[in-house]
Amino acid sequence: MKTLANKAAIVTGGSRGIGRSIAIALARAGADVVVNYASNEKAARKVVAEINAFGGKAVAVRADMSRSEDAADLFATTMKTFGKVDILVNNAGIMLNKPIQQMSEEDFDRVFGINVKGVFLALRLAGEHLSDGGRIVNLSSSVTRLLFPGYGAYAATKAAVDQFTRIFAREVGPRNITVNAVAPGPTRTELFTLGKTEETIGQLASMSAMGRIGEPEDVARVVAFLCSDEAAWITGQIIGVNGGFA
Repeated sequence: MKTLANKAAIVTGGSRGIGRSIAIALARAGADVVVNYASNEKAARKVVAEINAFGGKAVAVRADMSRSEDAADLFATTMKTFGKVDILVNNAGIMLNKPIQQMSEEDFDRVFGINVKGVFLALRLAGEHLSDGGRIVNLSSSVTRLLFPGYGAYAATKAAVDQFTRIFAREVGPRNITVNAVAPGPTRTELFTLGKTEETIGQLASMSAMGRIGEPEDVARVVAFLCSDEAAWITGQIIGVNGGFA
């Protein structure tokens, strides 16, 4: 069932991991998808090829979401290519784990530039360009509910995203635009597994109610639902997609 037929979607950071799965899920639901990437053009074009292979429509567009000019170009390209923007998924982000005392100003500026400023710029553009009745889904994290050492700056960026979500939902609600966030727990992506032993991954898996870590598709299915008409009465919510992890 094509629940997102005739919709045009932007997925920031859509070339790998959770973003890749979201782009594919939205396309399978019928949406035309802009797969945004910052540096890995090869991975983005591979996602586009996967979508085109099952009859979907997708294009890859480079943009550094921490730069206002790039963010504006991303929306302009989407409007030129598909004629509108109905769905925005703010997935682009980086994880930088260091104790607060060891984090430099450069580290701080980098993680906040992408994770917070990038979302701010995209929301501001969405307020101008998103169709009435549109959908916005931001990527938060379950670490905002925990107290893991080394996650201070990263958790702070996602707490900011949570507040953007709640407040922007009120600001665009009169246009029937919904704004929600999903907060994954540990999820099996290349970035998550890098540098972790199987023992560490097993310990994190044991913290979920279901005894496993998430898969990108687990998150993507929830995002696709939030972008559908069935989720029209859900807005301003931070939804844990984490198997009961937190």
